[in-house]
Amino acid sequence: MLETLFSFALATSVLAISPGPDNIFVLMQSIVNGKKYGLATVFGLITGCLIHTTLLAFGVAAIIKQSEYLFLGIKIFGTLYLLYLAYKVFKSDSQIVFSSENIQKKTTKQLFKQGFVMNVLNPKVSIFFLAFFPGFLFSTTLNKVVQFYILGGVFMLVSLVIFSGIAILAGSIAASVKEHRNIGVYLKWVQIVVFILVAIFILI
Repeated sequence: MLETLFSFALATSVLAISPGPDNIFVLMQSIVNGKKYGLATVFGLITGCLIHTTLLAFGVAAIIKQSEYLFLGIKIFGTLYLLYLAYKVFKSDSQIVFSSENIQKKTTKQLFKQGFVMNVLNPKVSIFFLAFFPGFLFSTTLNKVVQFYILGGVFMLVSLVIFSGIAILAGSIAASVKEHRNIGVYLKWVQIVVFILVAIFILI
């Protein structure tokens, strides 16, 4: 159980650190408006994960109860989707680009709401949760809904810590990225490896 949760937390942390729309958005809000604005965005994004976790927990738990073959189909879908994500990252540009254009001054309440809505209305988050979580179910006796909420809690806690760190250390992170141009290449390949390893883990 603990080994599975540790593996899940480790994979989550690597993916949270890797450059993506959410953490770049948090980073730029902190740089342009200040740390508390970046943190407000983080709290909105993380709160949105509760919605996706709830939908996943009750939806997939019902499918598992109905048919193990359907659950196997979900795991195969998850494997293929993660391999697809690895391919997408491989084909993408490794350069990390910061753009402060069109970043308007907003209140922390507005940024919390924007982060929440960005997350909840993003179908890619639901698909990612569906692909990522089922392979890390860790108990044959514990209720599946509870297990999904535990995984969701771990995911949100790890993401909260890392995203908050990005918001607080925004200036230093941006300066480091600009100074070390190759960091994007390293993060790109780490992300690819994690997607592939998780896909294999889910399948077997």
